[in-house]
Amino acid sequence: MAQDDAGPLSAIDWLSRSVTTPGTDLPRPGLPPDEPPVATSALPGEISTHSLDGPTLDALGLVPVAASGLPRDLWGTSPTAELARLLRAERIETLPAIQALLMTLLLAELDPPEDRADDGMLFLARIDKLLDLGALDPALALLELAGEPQPEPFRRWFDIALLTGQEDRACAVMRDSPRIAPTFPARIFCLARGGDWNAAALSLRTGEALGHIEPEMAGLLARFLDPELFEGEPDLPLPDRPSPLVLRLMEAIGQPMATTTLPLAFAHADLSANAGWKTRIEAGERLARTGAIEPNRLWGLYTERRAAASGGVWDRVRAVQAIDAAIEARDGRAVAAALQPAWAAMVAVGLEVPFASLYGESLAGMDLTGPAGALAFRIGLLSDAYQTVAARRRPEGPDEAFLAGLAQGDGAAGSPADQLGVAVRSAFAPGARPAADFADLIDGRRRGEALLTAIDHVTEGARGDLRDITAGLVLLRHVGLETVARRAALELLLLERRG
Repeated sequence: MAQDDAGPLSAIDWLSRSVTTPGTDLPRPGLPPDEPPVATSALPGEISTHSLDGPTLDALGLVPVAASGLPRDLWGTSPTAELARLLRAERIETLPAIQALLMTLLLAELDPPEDRADDGMLFLARIDKLLDLGALDPALALLELAGEPQPEPFRRWFDIALLTGQEDRACAVMRDSPRIAPTFPARIFCLARGGDWNAAALSLRTGEALGHIEPEMAGLLARFLDPELFEGEPDLPLPDRPSPLVLRLMEAIGQPMATTTLPLAFAHADLSANAGWKTRIEAGERLARTGAIEPNRLWGLYTERRAAASGGVWDRVRAVQAIDAAIEARDGRAVAAALQPAWAAMVAVGLEVPFASLYGESLAGMDLTGPAGALAFRIGLLSDAYQTVAARRRPEGPDEAFLAGLAQGDGAAGSPADQLGVAVRSAFAPGARPAADFADLIDGRRRGEALLTAIDHVTEGARGDLRDITAGLVLLRHVGLETVARRAALELLLLERRG
């Protein structure tokens, strides 16, 4: 799928049209008129009640306040709609430290904004951004806190289940939840998965007769239900924008689709044991870049077996296995020989920080000398042990002195090598204060809104106006996120990619 200048498709653009509002003749807002409810009723809709003082979807979270480091009233007086817009607009291709902060914001258990909307707008925006990041496991865990399934949260739950091989569970929930009205394609899929092929075929004929199923989807479902009728027929054309439901149907009819050009969440479908080793590694690399899976999971794929080919992913496998074996053996000479090739392989695919998180502290503790020692120092600064690594190193030159000082919160040590370094140093200058627009947001109890804007400043500043980097880092420090500010600053200076 070609991506334009607006960036990759967001979750709302590729979710399956799997449910609709029960008890109406019109599809749910945001869906085209080709998938109305499977059945309608003249009976009054089910009456739901809620406590005005009870919890709302927007208050749900997985990370408690004590663990997130964020104030419970972070959202304050910010309008829910504006927070949802800012979350959906955040880029997923940013610095790992910023990605980690964004993930915390998405998962944190916080009070809802004071306008306290009951429609779950902010909750759904958080889920959609998790899907954009490929973080399906935490998105699913957050959705399961929502209690009785509602159409919009379940729409996302259904697609996560499709992408992670839990479609039978999703179909069971759909069948047992009267609030969930499946569209014809979803109903047909679930009937077939449950073994009721006759009912599925009848639903397909009914949906076609009523004009409620698009011709392309009808053809795909027909092959799914009775593939023998189409033996000898040419393959179906690959859809440009498949939903997870279409992806599963294409796989079922023997036309599996590559996910490398699809939104990041689709990469989870390639982590299954049914996929080849190369496919699983490439999917793991994509997901590790955004923090959607832990580095150890990707490294488990890298070290699963010996590479039998060369080039591309196989060169990375060999490089990782070589440095892993050298570090495990504590062989300084072997580490020095394997380090540069391994690092170059990680730089090529944007996996420097996952590499550093696994090996950075060990490398810095091996007292390597020369170019290998200098590289090990920089890798160590990208790890969780960045302060310890900085304290142990005797800087070689003003550039290393600046990096070591920055890791310890002192931007005045040494000298930055370029204008980006100058912009970073300004953020750590004594007495640095938030810019006026940030100060106004904080004074107006819109701290979360200021934080989302600062995230955007750091990300976009690396692509253009370096003053935005300074402003964003100052704000992070001002609201108590010193560790995030330091790590983001180090990543700006050390990573080959910026922002």
